[in-house]
Amino acid sequence: MAPTATATKKRHALDVAHGLAKLYPDAHCSLNFKTPLQLLIATILSAQCTDDRVNIVTRDLFRRYKTAKDFADAPLADLEQAVKTTGFFRNKAKNIQGCCQMLVEKYGGKPPQDLDALVELPGVGRKTANVLLGSGFGIPSGVVVDTHVTRLSRRLGMTKANDAVKIEQDLNAQLPPSEWIALSHRMIQHGRKVCVARKPRCEECALSDICPRIGVA
Repeated sequence: MAPTATATKKRHALDVAHGLAKLYPDAHCSLNFKTPLQLLIATILSAQCTDDRVNIVTRDLFRRYKTAKDFADAPLADLEQAVKTTGFFRNKAKNIQGCCQMLVEKYGGKPPQDLDALVELPGVGRKTANVLLGSGFGIPSGVVVDTHVTRLSRRLGMTKANDAVKIEQDLNAQLPPSEWIALSHRMIQHGRKVCVARKPRCEECALSDICPRIGVA
């Protein structure tokens, strides 16, 4: 059963969301893409890799492979070499190819706009599906939970969970769907700039008056 949130929790979450919106009004997905397919590929590559590195790799990758069929038909060794610098390249290349083969076979080469269908694709979990639906299609399927969102949501008292799915459920329960897509982008920006992992800069944080600083020494 999905968790419910108290009125106090919802007010606090909205205060956080509105505070971050003032700080990062133009926050958006930091992966470079022109189509939903490109975003899907880039998100698969982003596992255990920086977005900056992924953007370097996909600049050439997307010039070489333009459609799902291009990825599906590519020699796997060539695909592995093309994505090598993103780490775990053999597994990523295999997932990308398997994903694109299924897209060609079942969806006409286009990513479906449905979370349950997306998570059946090789290499696609809830996080990747939420990224694609939110940033690729504008569909708020859930808050994208990465390491920054995990850290900030715990420090801000929005969740006690460590599991990404449970954190997503807590945040989804506290905020309306209209906030889900932007919240993750803004939390990521704040996590990179201010609420960093080792020594958060609480003294310069605009959310300091509403943050309980849970787990911060």
